[in-house]
Amino acid sequence: MHERQSVKSGHFHVFPSFSSNPRTTIPPTQVITYRKNSIFTLSVRAQVDPNEGSATIATSGESVVEALKVKEWEVGMFHNEVAATQGIRIRRRPPTGPPNHYVGPFQFRLQNEGNTPRNILEEIVWNKDNEVAQLKERKPLITISKALGNAPPVRDFIGALRAANERTGLPGLIAEVKKASPSRGILRENFDPVEIAQSYEKGGAACLSVLTDEKYFKGSFENLELIRNAGVKCPLLCKEFIIDAWQLYYARSKGADAVLLIAAVLPDLDIKYMVKICKLLGLTALVEVHDEMEFDRVLGIEGVELIGINNRNLETFELDISTTKKLLEGERGKIIRERNIIMVGESGLFTPEDIAYVQEAGVKAVLVGESIVKQSDPGKGISNLFGKDISV
Repeated sequence: MHERQSVKSGHFHVFPSFSSNPRTTIPPTQVITYRKNSIFTLSVRAQVDPNEGSATIATSGESVVEALKVKEWEVGMFHNEVAATQGIRIRRRPPTGPPNHYVGPFQFRLQNEGNTPRNILEEIVWNKDNEVAQLKERKPLITISKALGNAPPVRDFIGALRAANERTGLPGLIAEVKKASPSRGILRENFDPVEIAQSYEKGGAACLSVLTDEKYFKGSFENLELIRNAGVKCPLLCKEFIIDAWQLYYARSKGADAVLLIAAVLPDLDIKYMVKICKLLGLTALVEVHDEMEFDRVLGIEGVELIGINNRNLETFELDISTTKKLLEGERGKIIRERNIIMVGESGLFTPEDIAYVQEAGVKAVLVGESIVKQSDPGKGISNLFGKDISV
């Protein structure tokens, strides 16, 4: 846990920060607060790296806030450098420099080659970084923590998948409540999340995945709450682009039983930290990988019980279901079996033959959205996907 600094009513406070981003803290060596003519003035003396000498900030509260925003940006850029050493190509934020001006919640920055996203996943992550920063200001962690007391009980996501696999002899189904995607556009015009979720449950789904990203997938946390409050018994996965630990608490407060962590976006330290928080909150972490390097990184992290192999290249959106088989061959497959980790096949699954292919490769669960949500009756779409009725 790190400490970050806040200015409120002219006072200087130090309180915990739950951001997953590595942070460069500025340990205060001198804090002076005094009152003059009913106006509070703040003086902060901060020490930088001892090898680089010291720096002093003596300014107004407003200027300190601006300085801290710039420092936050600088630390985020260090995050990009750490991620790159682990083969992560998705940058957390634009690399060309912090904005010179903050206008309300929006950051003004000139468009150029350096701060133009290189692919759709990077664009989504950059947008999510700004979105989460704004949400955290409106709904601080202390507020979210209080809401956890009213959240519905956590349900056993992994247990539901294992039970479905044992009951049917087929991979347990995580059926996705999904209106749209960047690659396919609108998947279902007459989109009623509760109706779709109920149809999935009736059709034999073990768990549900609910898209909560609004801009790119037309989802929402409201959909997650509506499904949970409608009496659907299937455990719910919050399908979100998680980049900050705050999102884990928020997802749990909205009724999530599991969350998605994407190895293509999150460095090892972030995943380790978030997996521990998930266990504290009772959440299941589905850690998603796309290639050998990501898989090896995740296998090196203690406490991971559920790993998804996404057959879609998140940078190009190309599909290749042989990705699942390639990643589960040899030593990796042996490690998975020894640790009793449940593998989930994701993306590109449209037919019974596709399901049989990934099951033979070693998966015990599948996450499917497009091929069933587009059906007039999503529940019957499940029967078509598996080649038989898997309802209870």
